Amino acid sequence: MSVSGQLRRFGNRRLARSLAVAGTGVAVVALPLFGATTASAATTTAPTTAASTTAYADNLDGWIRESLDIMAQQGIPGSYDAIHRNIMRESSGNPAAINLWDSNAAKGTPSKGLLQVIDPTFQAYHVPGTAFDPFDPVANITAACNYAADRYGSIDNVFGAY
Repeated sequence: MSVSGQLRRFGNRRLARSLAVAGTGVAVVALPLFGATTASAATTTAPTTAASTTAYADNLDGWIRESLDIMAQQGIPGSYDAIHRNIMRESSGNPAAINLWDSNAAKGTPSKGLLQVIDPTFQAYHVPGTAFDPFDPVANITAACNYAADRYGSIDNVFGAY
C-alpha cells in the first residue's frame, strides 16, 4: 500500500499483493502484507552473508586508493592528493625505486619504494594487514603515512623530504 493507504497502480495493472522479506542468513521468511493468512519459510544450507571486497587497479591510482581504505580502517589520516604529491617527488611512482647514494644509503639503510622509506622506519610503522615488504606499494604507502601522521600529524603536512 502506498503512503496514502490506497493501492498503487502501475499503468493499467493493479498491484494486488506485496511481500516483505526478512532474512537471517539461515532462513528467509516471506510474509504477505495483505490478503493471506499463512507464511512459509525457506531454509538454506549455508549462511547468505555478502562479503564486500573492492578490486583495486594494479597501478599507482589503485595502490593509493587501497592504502587510503586501509588507513581509514586504522585511523591514519591522509588524502589522495598529498600521497600522490609525495610519491611523485620521492620515486616518480616507481615501487622498485631505491636510493643507493644518500646519507641513509651510506649508513647501509637505503630508502626504498614509492615513498622512500628506510627499513627501520618501515618496521616501526608497518600497518597490520599489509605485506611486510617495503617494496610492496600498499605496505610502503601505509607505513610512510603512519610515520608521517606520528611525526607531522598527516602526510598532508609533508611538502619535502621527510
